[in-house]
Amino acid sequence: MHNQCGFKDKRITVMGLGLFGGGVGVARFLANQGACVTVTDLKGATELAPSMKQLEGLPISFKLGGHCESDFADADMVVINPAVPRNSKFIQIAQNNDIPLNTEMNLFFQFCPAPIIGITGSNGKSTTTTLTTRILEQTRRKTWMGGNIGKSLLNSLDEIKPDSIVVVELSSFQLAELRNIKKSPHISVLTNLSPNHLDRHGDMDDYIHAKKGIIAHQTSSDYTVLNYDDPELRRWEGECQGHVLWYSARRPLREGVFIKGNSMVIAIDGVSTDVPGLSEVKLPGVHNLQNIFAASCAAYLAGARRQHIEKEITSFTGLEHRLEFVREVGGVRYFNDSKATTPESAIAAISAFQSPVILIAGGSDKGSSFEAFAEACVKHARSVILIGKTAQKIKGLIQGKKDTRETPAISTPETFKDAFMQAYRTAQAGEVVLLSPACASYDMFTNYEDRGRQFKEMAMAL
Repeated sequence: MHNQCGFKDKRITVMGLGLFGGGVGVARFLANQGACVTVTDLKGATELAPSMKQLEGLPISFKLGGHCESDFADADMVVINPAVPRNSKFIQIAQNNDIPLNTEMNLFFQFCPAPIIGITGSNGKSTTTTLTTRILEQTRRKTWMGGNIGKSLLNSLDEIKPDSIVVVELSSFQLAELRNIKKSPHISVLTNLSPNHLDRHGDMDDYIHAKKGIIAHQTSSDYTVLNYDDPELRRWEGECQGHVLWYSARRPLREGVFIKGNSMVIAIDGVSTDVPGLSEVKLPGVHNLQNIFAASCAAYLAGARRQHIEKEITSFTGLEHRLEFVREVGGVRYFNDSKATTPESAIAAISAFQSPVILIAGGSDKGSSFEAFAEACVKHARSVILIGKTAQKIKGLIQGKKDTRETPAISTPETFKDAFMQAYRTAQAGEVVLLSPACASYDMFTNYEDRGRQFKEMAMAL
């Protein structure tokens, strides 16, 4: 693999090192390929120390605490991190000088020798990606997982063989960029679509256009796995070049993946497989059944069979911060769903329980609409405790929708700790205390993981 990519002695600017691994992965890859790499970021060296430590000893020059125009006007290539806004004047400078723009994921798609399963959607991506990978790990096929979840796979290209299978979680930003190199995955999976990241995409049409990058360049030998229960995705069928397979947790289908009794049926090309054990699934809620069906379908297409699928779907307990069961105290169950940074994923969480819910929600504002979320709170929550910048906005909506009803009680404590203690005092045996914020965390926490960990620590300390 080394130097076969043609980057030797090329001057490449990596814009945005970040703290989530994408910038580190691509900088290391390019430096190992012999490129002259400059990494530039608006953040300073102190803040980026964890990422810089991973690049120690590599011939990389760092320009931190701001960007320098010459790094964009005189480079052979500029690699942009997903977090960089597309209207940045530095991207404009590169374009004015005809400098090719690239991304970490685009480079991976260009050089990966193995077929790729790409998974996207507004919610449920990480759960579906992890479960698809775990089912395929039960087979004999060497499986790699990456993308928006976990580490960059660029530095594993040496070891990825044509008969391996790669599972990547793709964000709308990565998909918007993939269109530029005219590539889509061999198997594309869409979990659902609802307004998300409109702070970045401007409007829903732009966001849907970005997501359609996952099918835009598929061919007739490719597969598209779509959620039949999602009205937006149902409109996509005519645009798919690949073989379309539907899955539904709500109705039987002629072909695809659906429920029959306690079994999941996978019916593809006239062959029908019944996978038993749905009653043993550990993940709560109909949205998780949809994630399980999506993962099972993708893994089946890549060679997994009944025994591999059954083993994983009945034992998988889900991801950290994703409707994660923390503990039970005094008959009250505590769930950490800090990764619910959109109203839609929080709605799925609140409706997943049969028991009354004491909900902790709120946070920073991504420009989402909280109308449907407020309705779900009125329908499913006994008490809603709101924190952060969105607290008053959500409180007003819930009050408007509950009319003369007693529930839910609404409060807006100052700190996260106050919110937690209030939930603890309010909750009665048989109820659920649920952290499912419906918002990003940046106003009070480093990230959603920090928020989830604090919640779990307080629950463990009770």
